[in-house]
Formats: sequence, structure tokens, C-alpha cells
Amino acid sequence: MSNTYTLFSIANVFILLNWLPLLFAPKSTLTQKLIHFPFIPLLLSFFYLFFLISDGGLGDADFTSLDGILSLYHNASPAAAAAGWMHYLAFDYWVGCWMLRDGQKKNIIHGLLLLPLLCTFMLGPVGILIYALASEGCLRLKK
Repeated sequence: MSNTYTLFSIANVFILLNWLPLLFAPKSTLTQKLIHFPFIPLLLSFFYLFFLISDGGLGDADFTSLDGILSLYHNASPAAAAAGWMHYLAFDYWVGCWMLRDGQKKNIIHGLLLLPLLCTFMLGPVGILIYALASEGCLRLKK
């Protein structure tokens, strides 16, 4: 098994373990540290850079057209695909931390944050949409 596959597997387990406190121990000291400083996204950024460098960078990637994106995915090496995945993991976790901080600041019951957090973990933008709707709904109910 190459370094790419090993690091990819480590990052996947690592991010799952770091989502658990957000979901199940939102007020713990550990969780508060995780959501108030981007330790985890920063670490994933190093994985991202490693994968990009080990693959020689993005080369002549074309991000200006759908065909360019399709070509990028179609011709991706394992390291390039892993870099793309690290991008998702880092940003989804960052957004999850923001949602939890924002929800706690607005005194939203944690049970109402679980669905948006889980959706952010699994479906990224769907979680943000659900959070925005739930957050707005909770604020209107409190008025």
C-alpha cells in the first residue's frame, strides 16, 4: 500500500473521530477547543499539500469549464483524487465547527443541530442549507 492510500485512510478515520465530539459532546472542553481554532482543517491542509506535491501539482488543470473539470476527475491520479477529498473534508469540518459555534451563540438546542451537522459531514452544502433554514426558524420562534 502506497503512502497516498495510507495517508488517505488515516485522514478519513481522523476526520470521523473529530466529527464525533461535535455531534455527541458539543459543550465539552475538547469540542470547544476544536470549534474555536481550526486545528483539524489546518492539519488536513498539510495532507492536501502533500498529495498535491506528491502528484506534481495540478498541472494544466482547467477549472473554467465543465469539460475541464470532467477531464480533471477522469485523469486524476490517486494523489490528486486524495487531494480533492482532503479539500472536502477540511471545508466541511470548518463549516461544521462554524455551525456549532453559531448555534451555541444563538442558543439553539443541540438536537436541532444534529441533522444539519450530519448533512454537512455527508453532503456539505445540503447541511449548510438545512442549518440556515433551521437557524432562521429558531430565531423567528424565539421572537
